[in-house]
Amino acid sequence: MAFINNILSTALAALNIAVNALANIIFAPIGFLPGWLSNTIISAVMGVLLLILFKYTSNQKAIGRTRDYIKANMLALKLFKDELSITFVSQGKVFLGAFRLLFHSLRPLLVMMVPAVMILAQMAGWYQFRPLKTGETALVTIKLNNADPKNNNNPNGNTNRILPEVSLAPSPAAEMTIGPVRIAQLNEIRWQIQARQIGQHNLTFNVAGQDYHKQLHVGPGLQKISPLRPGWKWYDIILYPLEKPFPADSPIQEISIDYPNRPGWADGSNNWMIYFFLVSMAFALLFKSALKVKI
Repeated sequence: MAFINNILSTALAALNIAVNALANIIFAPIGFLPGWLSNTIISAVMGVLLLILFKYTSNQKAIGRTRDYIKANMLALKLFKDELSITFVSQGKVFLGAFRLLFHSLRPLLVMMVPAVMILAQMAGWYQFRPLKTGETALVTIKLNNADPKNNNNPNGNTNRILPEVSLAPSPAAEMTIGPVRIAQLNEIRWQIQARQIGQHNLTFNVAGQDYHKQLHVGPGLQKISPLRPGWKWYDIILYPLEKPFPADSPIQEISIDYPNRPGWADGSNNWMIYFFLVSMAFALLFKSALKVKI
């Protein structure tokens, strides 16, 4: 598993560099448009693009034959509804046709999954959270890799974990109000910070004499936010692509900032994704006939 994780993490970390650069250009207008409007435009375009991708990665002839097969048996159910034997056979064939459709959809769905997840991860940076307001507080958590277990020689045989020295450098962007709070059992150190200065900043952590950074976003409006700088785990790298992941041999596993949820019915936390799927599916169905796609 470690070998597979290393291969996937290396590939995704390299791919994220290109995707982030492209997304910065394509999604640049998001910051200037109302959230509901930008999400609507992106969802509509993505619905049509994914529909085209489905068309050229699926066996359209086989899907067409299967749909005709289902329609023929649905017609048999209506024409021979008084014939129980024909009814049961036709129902079985309808279910068989549905499974065939599912089978023919597997390949295009697998192909579509990677670009869809990467685009959703980019959109989450805009819509899932909002930046901190000046004067607002947030929890910052650094999770470490290299805490050393030490036997405390107590009668129960429990162990203590010794965390390395970690400090958060002073910054005009944010003031540390609480911390560091060291939670050895979780290999975590936490701070509460209070935002002071509008803009995109870097928090600097010193671990055993070496500096590590985490983006901090403060201000009004839509900003692309990275709530977590991931470690060397492929699923975190694809879900949180906006910052370079920590390498496998880093003393830091990940750093996170607890940003507030974004309000909004079309561009708010979690709601934006529901809205995305509804709009993209609606536009895919709207253009299905024009693009001659069989689903």
